[in-house]
Amino acid sequence: MKTPLGWSLTWIVLGLLAPLMAQSAKLPLPRGDAVALGFDPVRLQRLDAVIQDYVDRKQIAGGVMYVARDGRTAHQRAYGKQDLEAGTPMATDAIFRIASMSKAVTSIAVMMLYEEGKFMLHDPIDRYIPAFKNSVVAVPPPKGSAPGVKFATEKAKRPIQIRDLLTHTAGLTYGSGPAAELYKEAKLSDWYFADKDETLETAINRLGKLPLHGQPGEVYQYGFSTDVLGRLVEVVSGLPLDRFFAERIFGPLKMVDSCFFLPPEKESRLAKVYGLEQGQLVIGDQGHYVRGPRKCFSGGAGVLSTTGDYARMLQMLLNHGELEGVRLLSRKSVELMHANHTGDLYRKDTSAFGLGFWVNNDLGYFGELGSEGAYGWGSAYFPQYLVDPKERIVALFMTQHRPSGGIDLNQKFKVMMYQALVK
Repeated sequence: MKTPLGWSLTWIVLGLLAPLMAQSAKLPLPRGDAVALGFDPVRLQRLDAVIQDYVDRKQIAGGVMYVARDGRTAHQRAYGKQDLEAGTPMATDAIFRIASMSKAVTSIAVMMLYEEGKFMLHDPIDRYIPAFKNSVVAVPPPKGSAPGVKFATEKAKRPIQIRDLLTHTAGLTYGSGPAAELYKEAKLSDWYFADKDETLETAINRLGKLPLHGQPGEVYQYGFSTDVLGRLVEVVSGLPLDRFFAERIFGPLKMVDSCFFLPPEKESRLAKVYGLEQGQLVIGDQGHYVRGPRKCFSGGAGVLSTTGDYARMLQMLLNHGELEGVRLLSRKSVELMHANHTGDLYRKDTSAFGLGFWVNNDLGYFGELGSEGAYGWGSAYFPQYLVDPKERIVALFMTQHRPSGGIDLNQKFKVMMYQALVK
């Protein structure tokens, strides 16, 4: 029996559209027309060319770029490999270790509980985690101290407040400072928690007994603050942090591949870590995210996610706390999150820090393409994100690259994204 010509044409068209339909199914937000959304397609090719050049020169193994404007996908593309040894191409739904980009998730969780009246941001953390009562601060030893004395202590001028933890002004580093040896002995001298065969409660209670490395509220010091916030979420919600994230954030936002430890059946989608050592791309430490104790949930650096999942969370923030009819935060809470909370204490990526990320309050200080009011952060594994309320943009570059070898692609992609914006 011969197939009618009309049916033949239908199947041909469907066959041609199938790859596009499959790609659309993976989009975190509805597909939009890049031109209609204000991007020059030729200039977007510059963005692709720059990332592809890093792949071709074996500076990175691969990555995924995503840009949305006005809640619609303007650009999504995968580059290179997610497993060089197996030759597996990078996929747009690859799963990544996001390290410090976990901090935004924890900050959202804290603000959700704040909105429920569980605490005030100026509350002392020791009200909820008593291990932080009577904190002392490690300072250099006075002149004339006995040989081998590495530090002295002074009483903290005031307790650590929840707001200090959100702004990294709590006096908590990642172990660096005069009392570094004590942090090392306590096995708290690094951001990595995935190998810990203990609960978050145990780790944070141990941290609370160590000297601080700065007076609360007086200095910006990047460190364990967000892990303490993760424990705060557990205490006031009554849920382990992984369950709170799954039930209150990931589930409602349809972040279907975001978690702390990966189900074994998803292991093939976990992009491998590579890094640059002496200019050569080498395989890196893959961590304990599939096989390991699976006990310690690091709100500061422990989450796994995909480009699509994370973009949905960022779009929720850009939408003033709501996505597709699901509201996690009020408009006023999101406004507070990207205000400058640190005065002139933070002078790094930008000149201001909000509740969990840098905020670009001074375009001249930043000195690169961008917008005043944009905010974002990055990861030890090299990904970076930004949310730009003025231009209504979410942009995200995901990869797994550690050590970085000094390359700047995680910053350069932002410039290349902005130069493609013409309307």
